[in-house]
Amino acid sequence: MPRTGPSVFLARHGETEWSASGKHTSHTDIELTERGERAARALGERLSGRDYALVLTSPLRRARDTCTLAGLAEHAEVDPDLREFEYGDYEGLTTPEIREQFPGWDLWRDGCPGGETARQVGERVDRLIARALFAGGHVAMFAHGHVLRVLGARWLELGPECGGRLGLDTAALCELGFERERRVLWLWNG
Repeated sequence: MPRTGPSVFLARHGETEWSASGKHTSHTDIELTERGERAARALGERLSGRDYALVLTSPLRRARDTCTLAGLAEHAEVDPDLREFEYGDYEGLTTPEIREQFPGWDLWRDGCPGGETARQVGERVDRLIARALFAGGHVAMFAHGHVLRVLGARWLELGPECGGRLGLDTAALCELGFERERRVLWLWNG
């Protein structure tokens, strides 16, 4: 397929203790595990060899450290719109723990009390997409699982809740781009 235009590379942060255990982590600022640090360095190898018009990172340590270990921190800009889905009262809880109190809870449908809904995260992500489209070259963004999943859905012009259908592992790399004028996913969860 003919690729046209620059790409937007999405990099999820490396593993943390909470991501390994399935705890919802939005504003809790925790560090990468040793395994997460190794994976972040490997991301750097995959992202090297191209010039970036824009490099953005979440303000949270795990994303900033991933950006640094990947070798792109020198020109990176912190953008608060890349922060993770705000889990509110569910911060630090796993989905099974939440469902003990609220059977059938679904982040993508229900959002979080004291936190955000998928629609609210979608509004932030739309601003990021506008920045990427305006950058005039390749873009790299370092952030978190759920916000990047919303970004993937919105890139495809789908509703933000469709991010629930785009699984994303720690230290995964995604490539968004264009086939002619159509926005496409070239790589997801790679």
